[in-house]
Amino acid sequence: MKILVADKVNQAGIDYLVDAGYEVDVKIGLSPEELVAEVPGYDALAVRSAVQVTREVIEAGTELKVVGRAGVGTDNIDKEAAAQHDVAVVNTPAANVVSAAEQTFALMLACARNTAQANASMHAGRWDRAQFTGLELSGRTLGIIGLGRIGALLADRAKAFDMTVIAYDPNACPERAAQQGVELVSDLEELIRSANVISVHLPKTPETTNMICAERIEQMKDDVIILNVARGGICAEAALLAGLESGKIWSVGIDVFDPEPPVDCPLVGNDRAVLTPHLGASTKEAQIRAGVQVAEAIVDELRKFS
Repeated sequence: MKILVADKVNQAGIDYLVDAGYEVDVKIGLSPEELVAEVPGYDALAVRSAVQVTREVIEAGTELKVVGRAGVGTDNIDKEAAAQHDVAVVNTPAANVVSAAEQTFALMLACARNTAQANASMHAGRWDRAQFTGLELSGRTLGIIGLGRIGALLADRAKAFDMTVIAYDPNACPERAAQQGVELVSDLEELIRSANVISVHLPKTPETTNMICAERIEQMKDDVIILNVARGGICAEAALLAGLESGKIWSVGIDVFDPEPPVDCPLVGNDRAVLTPHLGASTKEAQIRAGVQVAEAIVDELRKFS
């Protein structure tokens, strides 16, 4: 069987596929049209987030049995088309969780202490110490929207900083949350009104798109910090900018955008916005885990046909 690796999957994952006895071709940088032309004859396709596995790709891959994404989500894969053509879709939901939680906390600290702005000032040859008075996280309330794997790890780290942690997640287990020292609130508005720092950890769906909007920002505490290391589009960027300009929001830390790379992002240029280019999974450790885990999942699917 043949496997096409069309994205920057870690070499450890590619080595796993080769060692398992499969013929592996690595072809990175294909245009959408080139991918459609290339995929026929392959039994499996491996990608990360850069490659869009569209209906056209699925339908062209007449031998496809599985599409694997080395990452948490599968929103770049047309799952409806895959299901219609009996193509399995697999991913690596646990590979990046530590890295994403750490990136979220890094942004939280950077927002609270003006780290990025002070760094830029120093590199410009200035000593603007008086301009960069920050906030302490200790004693503040962190509100986590979505208490899944990443949200739970973020909660653990926040507790170590003496933060109070509350969360909104209708699917969370109350007993488990209580064991972590996390208070589950009954509705999103209660969290919005109560938290000094708000971090979203949800998939992007029609219900979560623009969840953090102007109306909800108005309900927040003054000097709130807002973080998004989940998916672009959950926070309305124009509303975030308005909150920054009015002084309602202390700072925002944004790692994800819609689209990516961002086009005309209104937050670019605002010195209270800490922006990073989707680095949530960008650690050496996470990339190795994601590569190996997606390879294992692909092999598990292909062995059903051997």
